[in-house]
Amino acid sequence: MQSRSRSLTEAAANTAIGYLVAVCAQAVILPAFGIAASAGQHFGIAAAFTAVSLARSYALRRLFNGLK
Repeated sequence: MQSRSRSLTEAAANTAIGYLVAVCAQAVILPAFGIAASAGQHFGIAAAFTAVSLARSYALRRLFNGLK
């Protein structure tokens, strides 16, 4: 079983890497759809989607923990 601090480290690393992947993906994908965005906008959009992802992940984790 994973310790709480190890779980926190894993979750933080996963979030940080996901955020960077999202910023890079947006820089490639948005222009392909004709959407121009500045670097600051890419970081802001990625932050918004990261927050949504964290909330979704937390809600699902709590739901599944309640099903035990």
